[in-house]
Amino acid sequence: MDRSQKQQIAAALHQDLCETVCVVVTHQTGLSVDEVTQLRRQMRSAGARYRVTKNRLARRALEGTPFVNLAPLFTGPTAVAFSRDPVAAAKAAVEYANRNNKLTVIGGGLSGQVLDAAAVKALANLPSLDELRSKIIGLLNAPATKLAGLLQAPAGQLARVLAAYAEKSGE
Repeated sequence: MDRSQKQQIAAALHQDLCETVCVVVTHQTGLSVDEVTQLRRQMRSAGARYRVTKNRLARRALEGTPFVNLAPLFTGPTAVAFSRDPVAAAKAAVEYANRNNKLTVIGGGLSGQVLDAAAVKALANLPSLDELRSKIIGLLNAPATKLAGLLQAPAGQLARVLAAYAEKSGE
């Protein structure tokens, strides 16, 4: 790999890190191509991306981003998962690491704050942004549904009384 290719890779990673909210740094040892492909698919379906990185290029790409404090984590066979959703990358990485012991979460960052492995795992247990939105919509919808039911109840009772009266007078 020549110098211009390295600069392009570092610039692309820098751009991705500037546009992201959550970064998860992992160690991967012994993952096969099929396992990495499966992990990338899982990341994409969660709305995250996964990249195997050279440590030196990753540290260079971190400069000027909110995640510059993550540089000490880049030792050994590292890879980075990142997403714009604050929970997606952490959730996908931790879920895969729980199923496959060849991937280890070593830390990460959330909006510029450094997280250790335990904090990343705790972040993965939180509901995603879409789940939170659906819960809020459900909470907003519930009172309207109850109100419609309450308004409809007296009319239903009146209809039942009239039907009973009509049935009684028809006899």
